[in-house]
Amino acid sequence: MSADEQNRAPFHVMVKPIGPLCNLACTFCFYLEKQELYPRNQGKAAWAMNERVLEEFVRQYMQAQPTAVASFAWQGGEPTLLGVGYFRKIAALQEKYAEGKRIENAIQTNGVLLDAEWCAFLAEKDFLVGLSLDGPEDLNDGYRIDGAGHPTFAAVMRGLELLKQHGVRFNTLTVVHRQNSRQPLHVYRFLKEIGSQFMQFIPVVERLTKSAEGTATMLVAPGQDAPLAVSSWSVQPAEYGRFMCAIFDEWVRQDVGRYYVQAFDVALECWLGLEPSLCILRTHCGDALALEHNGDLYSCDHYVFDAYRLGNLLETPLTTLVDSPQQRQFGRDKADTLPRYCRECEVRFACKGECPKNRFTRTPDGEPGLNYLCAGLKMFFHHIAPHMEFMANELRHERPPANVMAWTRQQDLTAAAGSIGRNDPCPCGSGRKYKKCCGVRSVGVHAAPP
Repeated sequence: MSADEQNRAPFHVMVKPIGPLCNLACTFCFYLEKQELYPRNQGKAAWAMNERVLEEFVRQYMQAQPTAVASFAWQGGEPTLLGVGYFRKIAALQEKYAEGKRIENAIQTNGVLLDAEWCAFLAEKDFLVGLSLDGPEDLNDGYRIDGAGHPTFAAVMRGLELLKQHGVRFNTLTVVHRQNSRQPLHVYRFLKEIGSQFMQFIPVVERLTKSAEGTATMLVAPGQDAPLAVSSWSVQPAEYGRFMCAIFDEWVRQDVGRYYVQAFDVALECWLGLEPSLCILRTHCGDALALEHNGDLYSCDHYVFDAYRLGNLLETPLTTLVDSPQQRQFGRDKADTLPRYCRECEVRFACKGECPKNRFTRTPDGEPGLNYLCAGLKMFFHHIAPHMEFMANELRHERPPANVMAWTRQQDLTAAAGSIGRNDPCPCGSGRKYKKCCGVRSVGVHAAPP
């Protein structure tokens, strides 16, 4: 490895080994229509990443990583359509080119095709499984349907039970959409009940072309400043903010250290002054790319459009594409194109303008480039600020950030002093009467908030 390669920052590639093919037809899926980029492909075999592309990717990706760990992410479409045998080939190639590096694998799946063979393999190779699940049955099946329009919840839950039986590590990825955004605690408590200790909440925001919903290509490429309709399934900004705040309020009072929510962990990184690990909250982007089945590399998973195709790794080395002027400019644009309204915002240090693909509205003074979710993001970051400041201070003093639960309950009691009856619900959120909960015990804290 050259000196330049050793000094390169790690980059991440989301691999689409079967392109956009999927066994489901989720209403909100932005990737299904990517089939239109490769209209000559016919049948599943044409979409499967062939052995030459697969081996070249594994070899180049592992050699390019400057750290002792090579982390792979397999997505789609639905990657389990390729079968267990295909992923055994992947594992063999990773071992072939490891050269002492530790290998990590994550696979994102809807869980429908998981069986005992799949789960035994995932456990054997210690894959981290991201399971797509949008809440309990009534909310999950609103948009997560198969090609015939049938619900999928029961099949996903069967897959989840198999994962548990085989001891496979998993987290849940929940798309926050127009329906489930109105029932945050219903969603959060359900995920806790099924054993999800690690949760991701991803807001869906998509704009439509002037064609009617349901046509083959209907999603608008990022960067178009035009008054186009936001899809009916996209979450509304204020509802997204309320969704995240409601879940945070329960988490910060009783779940810190027991359940992990990606958005909260990454926010704490911001309050600690660190560069966040999640690309949408980083100052610049461009280090999280997407690889299609034929070796085409794109700037980002949400930018798989012709204008953002960097090249093909069979023709140009992966590192050359990642370090190309086009991709470096793509990364810098995230900060450079922020409107003044954002640059002067008091929560910019945490938000960074969020994902550029969502910046298609205008600021109060008419400047383009404001994030569609701005109102919800501001609501969320302002709401969590006191708790984040407390947790950051605890960490700086080498104390557990979970101390925030006791501190928050104390703040609740102080705010409610004089207005709580013995038989009233305890303000700590336990569900018990005040006389049976905080009314008979004191709440200790280790430090005052900074």
